[in-house]
Amino acid sequence: MAVEKEMTFLDHLEELRWHIIRSLLAVVVFTIVAFIYGRWIFTNIVFAVTQPDFIFFDWMCSLGNLVGTPETLCIDEIPVKIQSRQMTGQFTMHIASSLFIGFTMSFPYIVWEFWRFIKPGLLSKEKRFSQGAVFSISFLFFTGVSFGYFIMSPLAVYFLSTYSLSDVIANEFDITSYVSTIITLVFGSGLLFQLPVVVYFLTKIGMLTPAFMRQYRRHAIVIILIIAAIITPPDPFSQTLIGIPLYLLYEFSILISAIVIKRQAKREREEQSKNAL
Repeated sequence: MAVEKEMTFLDHLEELRWHIIRSLLAVVVFTIVAFIYGRWIFTNIVFAVTQPDFIFFDWMCSLGNLVGTPETLCIDEIPVKIQSRQMTGQFTMHIASSLFIGFTMSFPYIVWEFWRFIKPGLLSKEKRFSQGAVFSISFLFFTGVSFGYFIMSPLAVYFLSTYSLSDVIANEFDITSYVSTIITLVFGSGLLFQLPVVVYFLTKIGMLTPAFMRQYRRHAIVIILIIAAIITPPDPFSQTLIGIPLYLLYEFSILISAIVIKRQAKREREEQSKNAL
């Protein structure tokens, strides 16, 4: 049997460099495709959340009809006016949105590349317990991105476009501000939905326990309600719509932590039994 040659520090750096290069190539390919179809993407995706017939507003109107408050939840018009006040504004946002889409679409491949780099350094049992990591991270990321685009973005656009301190002030948004806000909400949601993954690894290394998360559940609920109140219009339905998924995400993270602790305790008992024999 051939003995695998131990890699030096420079060998690891060289391997990491190629993983990064391949990841960047994937981003570049998707970015170029997004740039080519930029006009379609802006019309049907980026600016779609400013239209009253966007799918989220249809859901809200159906909910309003169901509970008997259509005048509150049915939206007929969203007063959004977008301008480009800088000469390079539209071109810059075209590139920025293309890069974001390129990164988002290539995210599973990027995670897979870095997993390939990390995996050889793991122990056999660590590899076994980390099976499905790429799928889990990618699934949670796209779930968060969908939540940010289909729920948080239209709520934020509606609230900010209708918010007014005085009738003298006209809400006319710059294209840079608008696109940056949408990207921040969507990407931020994608990162926020990585909470179960973060909790999993923090529990594995002993920095977090389900007991700790249960103890500070009330604090987490307060933070979730504050976040929901900030990013939604001032009505209980919208705040509940945002707050419930975030709270369920926190509870799911507690469940993940508890499963990790249970498995670790089981392994410790098995090792003690083997040592006793």
